[in-house]
Amino acid sequence: MSLRRFNFLQLDVFTAKPFEGNPLAVFPDATGLNDDQMQAIAREMNLSETTFILPRAQAIEKERGVRVRIFTVQEELPFAGHPTLGTAFALRGKTGANEIRLELNVGTVPVRFEDPSGEPAFGEMTQIEPTFGTIHDRAKIAEVTGIPIDDIAPDVPVQTISTGVPFTVLPLRDLAAARRLRIDQTRSTEYLNASGGKFFFCVTRETVDRSARLHARMLFYNGEDPATGSASGCAAAWMVAHNIAHPDERVIIEQGVEMKRPSRIFVRASRSDDRVVNVRVGGNVVEVLRGELFF
Repeated sequence: MSLRRFNFLQLDVFTAKPFEGNPLAVFPDATGLNDDQMQAIAREMNLSETTFILPRAQAIEKERGVRVRIFTVQEELPFAGHPTLGTAFALRGKTGANEIRLELNVGTVPVRFEDPSGEPAFGEMTQIEPTFGTIHDRAKIAEVTGIPIDDIAPDVPVQTISTGVPFTVLPLRDLAAARRLRIDQTRSTEYLNASGGKFFFCVTRETVDRSARLHARMLFYNGEDPATGSASGCAAAWMVAHNIAHPDERVIIEQGVEMKRPSRIFVRASRSDDRVVNVRVGGNVVEVLRGELFF
């Protein structure tokens, strides 16, 4: 029996240095794979996410974007940030294209590129417009997460926001609180499911790198994520809404530091009247591996 063979590449996203940032596996041509096979391959790759590109006729791709599906080790996601950015870089290759458009389960997401002289290429995605959800009670959040209430910042809200996936932005008091972070995943998941969130995105305004605006950690069922682009978009909207960043100010979120996978996520958002709009998330990407999967 002949084996089916699928090429893939692995990228480190939100970094310009190999072995930092968030790893991503990309399958450039997933034609013929069904849902169960994509999920099984994502489990085999055992990364935060794996993406599958489904090539279509050029006219369709020009109109709607390149069809891409995103899987964690456990489920398909409608949107995720580092897979979107990394897959766009993989599709761009060495073409020098100014923009790559991806059709994801949330719709079409554009990624625009900059090529600064003497510096690595930079990509920036425009996420769907943010929706602001529940503002949560600090005491309840402490109860369900197991985080001591004194470790939760008292002066800015815990709030659920979505730019494709709903994250509950949970501000911590300082770096010390971030470093000792532990979350009761069972109770947290039950609470988030009932309150409209997917995951907690824990942030503090005290940072390791003085050029960064937020220090972030995202603990979830697969352990810890080194860089969460979808949550960073939510955090960008949260920062502008609560006067932590100015409208259209590009600021850095540092993540993955505790995992020794430091990531630099560049975010900005605009304000139109009393609404936060035009959320953009960007960074660098470096390719580290090419291979072939067969079964």
